Amino acid sequence: MTDEIAQLVEQAGPYLGAAVSAYGGAVLTRAEDSAVEATANLGRRVLHAVFRRGSQSEQAALEAAVQDAAEDTTDPDAAAALRQQIKRALREDAGLRQELAGLVGPAAASMTITASGERSIAAHTITTAITGDGHSLAQ
Repeated sequence: MTDEIAQLVEQAGPYLGAAVSAYGGAVLTRAEDSAVEATANLGRRVLHAVFRRGSQSEQAALEAAVQDAAEDTTDPDAAAALRQQIKRALREDAGLRQELAGLVGPAAASMTITASGERSIAAHTITTAITGDGHSLAQ
């Protein structure tokens, strides 16, 4: 079960980040927006599912984690805290695990990543990427 939860959270990660970036701290209260990309809307649905099934204290903790992640979308600690809230909810609710698997499983399986053009790069997750002539990463 722990591996299943880790896999679900990993699959949901890009969608959560896109949702928090697109909707900000209001992601838990906003309705789906047709102008927002599908990735962000899927992340919003994941967050709504977790929020809807939580107790008042769990909802408050999730709201705080979302707010922190929205305030600085580049902060890896805030993103990790949000993922931790989702893991906690998944550990405690088998129905939620099943619901999220139904949401992110098909989306992750159908994800296509394409790079085109000279020096193009593409990946599911990129930590550091340096392209061009004469560039290096200082250690």
